[in-house]
Amino acid sequence: MDLYHAAASPFVRKVMVTLHETDQLGDVKIVPSAQTPLSPNPANQNPLGKIPCLTRPDGPALYDSRVICRYLAHRAGASLYPESRIWDVLTLEATGDGIMDAAVLMVYEWRVRPEGMQVPEFVEAQWAKITRALDTLENRWLSHLAGPLDMGQIAIGCALPYLDFRHPDRDWRATRPGLAAFAARMADRPSFTATPPDA
Repeated sequence: MDLYHAAASPFVRKVMVTLHETDQLGDVKIVPSAQTPLSPNPANQNPLGKIPCLTRPDGPALYDSRVICRYLAHRAGASLYPESRIWDVLTLEATGDGIMDAAVLMVYEWRVRPEGMQVPEFVEAQWAKITRALDTLENRWLSHLAGPLDMGQIAIGCALPYLDFRHPDRDWRATRPGLAAFAARMADRPSFTATPPDA
């Protein structure tokens, strides 16, 4: 299998962490695929022009990190989507992906949109989404985040350090000690230490 990959992408990191956690890294060839919404990689088999994208010899390319991670967990027989907690896990995964989406849009607003056309209010609206999600995690989900590893935890575990990586001036930890402690625990896992974000 080939994984179209950029080390700065939190969605790619989510897939890489899953590969490590399910012991499938040796089954995948990493294909560098740096791109932006204005310059997609023509070799990438995702028609939407996004990464990650996973090609397989036995079927069409898979894209969107949620699809790829679900496929990899199934392929390995891993318990990252436990049926007994499936709706909580999927909700947490969607929350982590939503945080990453908003954080990436903030980056694109300054990097891709020409000067003079940038909208600071749009950036702050994305950060407001992130703030609401972080507060919900702190107030509602800490007991789940303290439980056995699942894909919801992996998604949140990738989203939080992406905020540090791209938005270090936004002190998300200040009023969220439980979430900060969770981020520190996840950062110590070998799957996370092996997959740091890189510009």
